[in-house]
This record gives sequence, C-alpha cells and structure tokens, in this order.
Amino acid sequence: MKDILSVVTQFSAHPDSRCWFVAWNPTGTLLASCGGDRTIRIWGQEGDTWVCKSTLEEGHQRTVRKVAWSPCGNYLASASFDATTCIWKKKQNEFESVTTLEGHENEVKSVCWDFSGSLLATCSRDKSVWVWEVDEEEEYECVSVLNSHTQDVKHVVWHPNKEMLASASYDNTVKLYKEEDDDWVCFTTLEGHESTVWSLAFDRSGERLASCSDDKTVKIWREYKPGNEQGVICNGTDPCWKCVCTLSGFHMRTIYDVSWCHITDAIATACGDDALRVFEEDPGSDPHQPTFCLTAHVPKAHAQDVNCVAWNPKQAGLLATCSDDGDICIWKYQPQNNPSV
Repeated sequence: MKDILSVVTQFSAHPDSRCWFVAWNPTGTLLASCGGDRTIRIWGQEGDTWVCKSTLEEGHQRTVRKVAWSPCGNYLASASFDATTCIWKKKQNEFESVTTLEGHENEVKSVCWDFSGSLLATCSRDKSVWVWEVDEEEEYECVSVLNSHTQDVKHVVWHPNKEMLASASYDNTVKLYKEEDDDWVCFTTLEGHESTVWSLAFDRSGERLASCSDDKTVKIWREYKPGNEQGVICNGTDPCWKCVCTLSGFHMRTIYDVSWCHITDAIATACGDDALRVFEEDPGSDPHQPTFCLTAHVPKAHAQDVNCVAWNPKQAGLLATCSDDGDICIWKYQPQNNPSV
C-alpha cells in the first residue's frame, strides 16, 4: 500500500523539539507549524523545496500547542501552554502580534475560527471552552465560558457552515454547543469512547463528525434531525448525533489526530505508533451504517509519535504530518481506484 501514499518531502521544522501541530492556510499555499521550542513557523514552497518564510518567536513563553488560520487567511491564532492565545496579522510576508487573549487558568490546548471568521473558540486544561467574538476593529471579546467537561479539554472545532462548536476531552466525551438566547449552551454529549478523545473533524457537509481516541478507535457520528425517517429519537427541536461506525483494530496506540478531506472525503489519522493511515468509505455502503476500509498505511511515517495530520484544502491528495521527532512530512495520496486524485 506504500505506493498509494508517498513522501513528497520531509524537513526539520522544530529541531531538538517536538512539532505539535500543522495547519494549512485557506488557499493551501502556506503551512503553519508550532512546537515545544515556543515558536511558530510559516512554510511555503519555492520550486520543489519547502522553506521557512517566517518565524514567530515573541508571542509565547511556553510550548505552542496548536495554530489556526482565519478563513480569510490574514490572521493566525496560536494556543500555548502559557495559558494565552496570540492573534497574528499577516502583512505581506511578515506576521505581527496584534493581541493576546487571556483568561484561561492554565494551558490552552486548542484554538479554532468559525467559517465566518467572526467567532473564535479556545479550550484548556482548566476544563473550559471559551467562545470569543471578533468585531470589525479587531477587538476580541469573550462572550461565553462553557464548563461542560469534567476534565482537560483537548480540542475544539467549528462546524464547516453553521455556528455550531464541538469539543473533545480527557473525560472521554465529545460536547456540541450552539448559541441560544444570546448565550452558548451544550446541547448534546457524545459518549462511547473508553478513554481520552484527542481530536475531531467534520466532513465537508457538517452532517458527520469523526472523533479519535486513546482507546485506539475512530468513531463516525451522524446528525439526525427531529422526525428523521430512520426513527432516531431526538429531544425537542435539537438534532441528535449517533455513532454509526467505529474503526477499531487498525491502530496500535493512541490516535492523536484525525483529518477528513473536504475534497475527496478520505479520512487520515495520526497515531502514537508512528504510523500514518488513510481510510475511505466503501462505495455503496449504507450511509446510516457506513463501512470504511484502510486504503493506505505507512508504518514508520515518522521516527516518533505522529501528532497531527492535515489535508490540503485545495490540492486533492496532498497532506501534511508532524511528529515528536520535530519533522514535517508532506505526502501525496493517490488511491488506485481514483487516479485523478
């Protein structure tokens, strides 16, 4: 299966440190990385090589855990173990820190912008999820502090086309939130994982959500609206989410990240067994009981744990990974049944 998934390039992104996370900008031309060295680096392609275009060093005092681009691509947010989130503004090829968001009691584990760019979410080891509103003057205001989880919150992700937020936690659950009467509320809890939920990814429609866990499984959850034909019972007017598939037996250790390609619908996972895997839904499988097959597996994708995997938003089949070994790998995925990718 190795020929289906091949390395385009590998480079040292955060030498002598862990590379925790990578994020493509909306046009897929730049890749932001962050690490234990307290820096953020912006990578771009020059010919066949990837070069560091910018190094953002002044923002944080401790490990930078995650980075996220705004939908317009002009802002980058960074979440750090120093309990702050920095907002950086892109000017030509340089980035300047425009504000620092404070309030979490300790390590900020994740940050994400919504599809409109007017909302930002952060989460922390302090068990809370914060929703921030961004106005036209680039002022950031916390509009809600959500204390639905009972443990460290590992990840937040917004729905791709509506104001709905999902979070994953050390308490083994996924929570979904929406705005109600000028406040944000948790409207459902997804239970089923037997250990920490590390990451989440919506499909392009937002009707399905993938979660990955320390229990070595990936779960696929599907949204059902009240009065659905399948007879899935919902409470009141809120949609309910049901686990329709569990991918088990494929991963040897904790699955740290999952990415759902919005171009091809392939799912990629980053695992503590140093491997990279890609899954695709079986053609013709029942959408309410889908089956997925492992289409690619690189056992030693990195020398150490693979921390993150990210599909390029514009180039089908291109994905990036990063690892505890400090490296970034760029991969090309070309499934045999779909040579156009």
